[in-house]
Amino acid sequence: MAEIINMPRLSDTMEEGVVATWLKRVGDKVEEGDILAEIETDKATMEFESFHEGTLLYIGVQEGETAPVDTLLAIIGDEGEDVAALVKGAGEPVKEEPTPEKTTETPKAETTEKVEMPEGAIVVTMPRLSDTMEEGTVATWLKKVGDAVEEGDILAEIETDKATMEFESFNEGTLLYIGVQEGETAPVDSILAIIGNEGTDVDTVLKAAASGNDLEEAPKEEKTAVAEKTEAPKASGSESSGGRIIASPLAKKIAADKGIDLAQVKGTGDHGRIVKRDVENFTPVVQETPAAKVASPSTSEASSAPVVTPFVPAGEESSEEVKNSQMRKTIARRLGESKFSAPHYYLTVELDMDNAIASRKTINAIPDIKVSFNDMIVKACAMALRKHPQVNTTWNDATTTYHKHIHVGVAVAVDDGLLVPVLKFADQMSLTTIGGQVRDLAGKARNKKISPAEMEGSTFTISNLGMFGILEFTSIINQPNSSILSVGTIVQKPVVKNGEIVVGNTMKVTLACDHRTIDGATGAKFLQTVKQYIENPVTMLA
Repeated sequence: MAEIINMPRLSDTMEEGVVATWLKRVGDKVEEGDILAEIETDKATMEFESFHEGTLLYIGVQEGETAPVDTLLAIIGDEGEDVAALVKGAGEPVKEEPTPEKTTETPKAETTEKVEMPEGAIVVTMPRLSDTMEEGTVATWLKKVGDAVEEGDILAEIETDKATMEFESFNEGTLLYIGVQEGETAPVDSILAIIGNEGTDVDTVLKAAASGNDLEEAPKEEKTAVAEKTEAPKASGSESSGGRIIASPLAKKIAADKGIDLAQVKGTGDHGRIVKRDVENFTPVVQETPAAKVASPSTSEASSAPVVTPFVPAGEESSEEVKNSQMRKTIARRLGESKFSAPHYYLTVELDMDNAIASRKTINAIPDIKVSFNDMIVKACAMALRKHPQVNTTWNDATTTYHKHIHVGVAVAVDDGLLVPVLKFADQMSLTTIGGQVRDLAGKARNKKISPAEMEGSTFTISNLGMFGILEFTSIINQPNSSILSVGTIVQKPVVKNGEIVVGNTMKVTLACDHRTIDGATGAKFLQTVKQYIENPVTMLA
C-alpha cells in the first residue's frame, strides 16, 4: 500500500524546507534506512531517512523548491501502483480555492468595453519618485481643479518614503480632476490627476482609463520632473534656440548661484532633463578672448600650458539578487525578534590574561591535550552561571523560567550564516572535555552533519571573534536565552602592576543582557565572577 511522505519538521523552529538534493529517483527501490533526500532547514542541510520500503512512485517537491512543513514530499509504494488519487487528494485543498476567483474575474475583464480617451486628456498617475517607493502621500496641491497648468508648473508636493518632492508638469491645459486629496496616500501608478482641455468630460476620461484605453501611451505623452523640496527661491527657466530648457528647480537654483548657463549643460535625467549632478559636474568651456592676448609674458606662458581635465570616475552600475537560504531567513527573523522585543543593555570588562596564557601553555604541554582560550571562557561562564542563577533564565511574559541545568551555546560561523551548537551540562565538564566537544560540534556544523538535537536547549551563549583580531563587539541575544557574551582578541599593551608600568596581555569581553530578567548589578556581578575565574584559572579546577 502506498505511503505518503510529507515535508518533515527537522527542527523546532522549521516552518518550511528546501529540497537540496534527491538521492533517489522515481522508480528507484527504497529500503528502510535509505537516505531519500537532503533537505535544507532553517538551521542546516539535513539528510532525510526513509522509514518505509518499496518503490519511489512520486516526487512532490523538486530540487531547489521550497514547501511548507507537512505538505506532500513523496509517495512510496508497490511498483506500478496507481497514486493519482493520493496526489489529487493531497492537492485538493490547495487547488479548489483559487479556481472560482479565476473563473469569476475573467468574464468581467472580457466584457469591459473599450472607451475612447477624449482628445487632449492626459491621465497623470502617482509617480515612482524613489527606487523603493511603493506609495505616495500628497502633502500639498499647488494647483486646484479649474486652474490653468503651464509646462513647468509645480502641480503638487508628494511625500515619498525618503523625502517630500516637488512634482512638476510638462503638460499644458486645465486641471480637470484630482484623484488623491491632500493628506491621502495612494499606490504608485494610481490616478493622481487629469489634465486636458477645459470642459472635457472627466467621467469619460476615468472610464477610458479604467478600460485600459491609452494606458500604455499615456506615460509616453506625459513628461514629469521631480526635484528635492527646497525653501530657496526658484530660478525661472530660460529659453534656448531649441525651445524651453528642461531642468529641475534645484538644478536651476544651483546654476543661478554659480552663474552657469544651462544652455551649455547636457542633461542626463529623463528626456534629457538637467538635474543637480549635471550642474555640479559641469566644467565650463574656456574660450580665448582678445584681453587674454594682451596679457603679460608670464601670463601668456601659463595660458599656453595644457588644460588638465579633472578625472571623473565612471563605470556601469550593476547588482545581483541572490535567493536567501532558509538559514539566512531564519537568522534575520529570529535576531530581528530578539533585538526589537528584548531590551538589551551591555557591560564590558577587561581581563588580565597573563595567568590564563601561562596556565594554557602548561596544560597543552601534556601529550594529546589541546585547550583553547575559548574553552576557558566556556568553563568560566558555566561555573559563574551556577553562582548567578538569575542570568540562567528565560522570560515568558507572565513568568520567568530559572533553568537548573547549564547548557552553553557556542556560535560557529558557517558558509551560509551562523549555527550555535550546544554543550549540555557544561558546568560538569573539564577543560579538555569542553575542548573536544567544541571541536567535534564545530566540525559537524561546518560539514552540515550536525543534528537539530545538538543545537537545541541552550541557556547561555558565547560568541568569539577574537581570532579575527576584533578588540570588542556587542552581540544580539540568542533567545530564549537572557544573555550572550562577546569575546574579543588578546592584545599586548602597557599595564600597571604593583605600581610599575609593564607589558601585559588583556582581553575585553562584553555581556549583552535582557533587562527584563537581568538587572545591571546582577550582570556586573556575573562578569566579576567570570573575571576571577579567567585571571586565576586554577580556581576553576578546585
